[in-house]
Amino acid sequence: MQSTILIFLDGVGIGKADANSNPFFKYNFQTFTKLFDAIPHLGNKTISKNNRFIFPTDAIMGMPNLPQSGTGQTSIFCGVNASKILGKHFGPYPHSKLLPIIREENIFKNFLEMKKKVVFVNAYPKIFFDYIKDGSKRMSVTSLSCRYSNVKLLTKSNLIRGNALSAEIDNSRWVQNLKYNIKVVKPETAAKRLLKIASKNHFTLFEHFQTDLLGHGRESETLEERLKVLDRFLLYLFENLPKDYNLIVCSDHGNLEDISIKSHTTNPALTITAGKDAEQLSKKISNISQIRNAILELY
Repeated sequence: MQSTILIFLDGVGIGKADANSNPFFKYNFQTFTKLFDAIPHLGNKTISKNNRFIFPTDAIMGMPNLPQSGTGQTSIFCGVNASKILGKHFGPYPHSKLLPIIREENIFKNFLEMKKKVVFVNAYPKIFFDYIKDGSKRMSVTSLSCRYSNVKLLTKSNLIRGNALSAEIDNSRWVQNLKYNIKVVKPETAAKRLLKIASKNHFTLFEHFQTDLLGHGRESETLEERLKVLDRFLLYLFENLPKDYNLIVCSDHGNLEDISIKSHTTNPALTITAGKDAEQLSKKISNISQIRNAILELY
């Protein structure tokens, strides 16, 4: 089975080579230094080594002001320039005018129409489903895409059985914030679970939004710890990716790469490709609206 894993990191761009503002330099992000011998920055945005490719991806796409998550994520998962359609960048949640596009053009629907197996591996706690039930919870592009396409949103029981991942990778927020009686796992364990889940699906999506929270200055006291969790998770995935798989890491806009400010940035979004069709993918993606079609064209 041809398997593609998409890791969506909210709010990660390519920034300055400055350890004071760029935590990837300050904390020596090994996914970059070990696999590519370099950390991408505005003076060195495109790096390749051993059929792995780092490259900048335009998140602004011709619209003024700072890019936002609602339009950025719609662009990624639906293959459209959502900001241009709306006439502005908008977020954090998708604008009501974008909902018909998400319903009809989301990547899960595209794969299901090709009779392919898909999974969104993020587990959601009970409080999320309670919010949805009473109508008080706005939904992200990914969760909306699942609801529109009848893709199951996974739960605590899936997480406990190892059939899902927590958004923060290691279950720590479930334990510390939500007070669930579950195990905190090593990032490598979460990565192993992701690869196992991907072996049963043509398309596997994992969403990590904590990067954007950190970029906005929230939970800043845990920045180093959380970045190292992400680093160990990604490093394991890249180093243990089966040769016939594809792995894509992408983002919707810049933010975390410049912690000297708490807003989004106009920096290019970070994209990394590895695996069987890594070079082909890197050549087809120059802005975030091209990510969906580049993946679908592999099938």
